[in-house]
Amino acid sequence: MRVLVTGASGQVGAAVARLFGNALPGIELVLPPRAQLDLERAESIRAAVRAAEPRWIVSCGAYTAVDAAESDPAAAHAANAVAPGVLAEEAVRCGAGLIHFSTDYVFDGSGERPWVETDPTGPLNVYGTTKLQGEQAVADAFSASALPSIVLRTSWVYSDGGKNFVRTMLRLLSTRTEPLRIVGDQHGAPTSAADLAAAALAMVQQAEAGSPDGTLRGALLGRTGVYHCAGAGETTWAGLADAVRDYLHVQHGMEPPAVVPIVTADYPTPARRPLNSRLNCDKLHANFGIRLPHWRQSLAEALRGLAATDLQTALVRMA
Repeated sequence: MRVLVTGASGQVGAAVARLFGNALPGIELVLPPRAQLDLERAESIRAAVRAAEPRWIVSCGAYTAVDAAESDPAAAHAANAVAPGVLAEEAVRCGAGLIHFSTDYVFDGSGERPWVETDPTGPLNVYGTTKLQGEQAVADAFSASALPSIVLRTSWVYSDGGKNFVRTMLRLLSTRTEPLRIVGDQHGAPTSAADLAAAALAMVQQAEAGSPDGTLRGALLGRTGVYHCAGAGETTWAGLADAVRDYLHVQHGMEPPAVVPIVTADYPTPARRPLNSRLNCDKLHANFGIRLPHWRQSLAEALRGLAATDLQTALVRMA
């Protein structure tokens, strides 16, 4: 079985490639670099998919520089809005299933209850707007197809690679002495890239097990569409930073600086962020039996690995 993964050098893509490569028997991973599959060039995408002829496409690549997108909307639109539609069209052409990752930023952040998949969207920034357009492009391409297509909206992703909030906090809390002022009025759930990869793998396995005739047509009948997929529980960015701080104190005997919560208005950014990024993931559990671990559990597992590399690097720099 051939699986094409876009964005394999990113956080989610790398986790998907690692897990799929170890868990699926007889799998052939196709991990095209940007030179071979450029999300900003439709013809590049079509050529890469047609060369691979995959059974599955796991669409992890995206323009994720949220603030930079405000001044470069054309690039964000090409990668986030157009590219998913092209991938979806090519998936339908070659009879492949598609799993595409999206974001909590498709919502406007109002209210306090977790968002469900049917809630009205209302992105506050270019990044969220283009990701929402990408979701619609996928839906349009698969509208007349019985092939499985899944859009997974997630939030606050971190991993042991790439730039992310957890790694930044680990570095700052282990090297600084002055208090860290961190936004404390944006609410959501930190999500491990490894957990997202596991969710995608479970969906592929269920689709393969339910394939009626060896093809994927009708494999997830009644279960395609948009799902929310994030760590269980909720916190704020300041709460997440405090959890990293507690880990350094308890597990490594360090005395990191205090974390001081601030409001979003005190930390202005080019792109507006939603205050409420809570995602209700009950639909995912009801239809696939998948529920991601509590964010604290996954964070602890990730920190054990990160501390062995990132923390050691930080301490060497301090010496």
